Amino acid sequence: MTKTKNANLSAAKKAKNDEFYTRWVDIEREMNAYLEYDPDVFRGKTILLPCDDPEWSNFTKFFALHFQDYGLKKLISTSYAPSRNGGGIFYTPTPFETKSPDYDKSKSMGRGRVFVLEESDMNADGVINIDDLKWSYLDGDGDFRSKEVIALRNESDIVITNPPFSLFREFIAWLIDGDVKFSVIGSGSAPTTKEIFPLIKNNKLWVGKGFHQGDAYFQIPDAARTSYADGVFDEDTRTVHFRNITWFTNIEHGRRHEPLQLMTAEDNKKFSKHKEVCNIGYLKYDNYDAIEVPYTDAIPSDWEGVMGVPFSYLNKHNPDQFEIIGITKTWFGAAIKTYPQQIQVSASGRRTKVGKLNDGAVIKIAKAMVGKTYYEVNGEFFIQTYPRVLIKKKVIS
Repeated sequence: MTKTKNANLSAAKKAKNDEFYTRWVDIEREMNAYLEYDPDVFRGKTILLPCDDPEWSNFTKFFALHFQDYGLKKLISTSYAPSRNGGGIFYTPTPFETKSPDYDKSKSMGRGRVFVLEESDMNADGVINIDDLKWSYLDGDGDFRSKEVIALRNESDIVITNPPFSLFREFIAWLIDGDVKFSVIGSGSAPTTKEIFPLIKNNKLWVGKGFHQGDAYFQIPDAARTSYADGVFDEDTRTVHFRNITWFTNIEHGRRHEPLQLMTAEDNKKFSKHKEVCNIGYLKYDNYDAIEVPYTDAIPSDWEGVMGVPFSYLNKHNPDQFEIIGITKTWFGAAIKTYPQQIQVSASGRRTKVGKLNDGAVIKIAKAMVGKTYYEVNGEFFIQTYPRVLIKKKVIS
């Protein structure tokens, strides 16, 4: 009995630590970016909010409030069965469910829910909002991969949600397979993965307006609040703070088409505020025909070749200005040189045999460094950059 209880608690902790509720202000900020670019982006559309419980989440409340002024055709939300969250160990039915004539105690734990709002004023109060929401139990547990939720995806034009971080890549594949428009929240490191980067490269997915400086604040279940270190959970705001979080979308927005204002290579060498560029210029990679550009604002406007830029560049990428060529992390077979076993020399002078240089962009240096990590290969010296996005100036035909 004790073993079973401990297993349930462990499962519950895992489930709760993947459950984050997005703030209203962050949803509004992102949706406004799409509306500013196209005021009719949601008009006449069916929007699906999978795994979204309107009792706790702001997504359903937000789109229900804006149902009429956005001109929505239909709003659909689905939620997981309580048993999916650690066996339902923390679940207590609320009056929203128990006072409904559709409440069924035998289904409450094991079934997901579907909530629907349509162009019908159910309570005849003159407006269509969350009070007109209809709900029923799903046949299954509400998993987005189930046949009935897939059918709801196929009925919809746009999918918007904050999916479980642990299932992000699988969820994106599910969206692409459904050929829908979408706006979802995920880790800013997702573009470095083999599943997500090809979608960015092929213009099937891009970064949304995003959170301010990548700082996201989420509300979390009470049971998860003890799981975070000091400074992560804020007792005053009752939110948990994550860095490097952003929105990923295939919906157009204005920032995506704002051209970067850049200086020429020569002017950057003279006037750049970055010591790595000023009076130095641009270093070239040893294992790929490209130059190293350590900062987005240091991209030379007149460089015709390939450039390696920070991943933060994706927040300002304009597909009309630059083309994404590749990525230095794992390369996808693009590297033109393979290094034999290397000696990594740490800042403290410790020497270790490694193979790291084949997993990133490499710059050859004239001599060994002091107080910084470098690599030795057959008597030559090298350093490796952070992961880079490889871009090239767009040719205007």
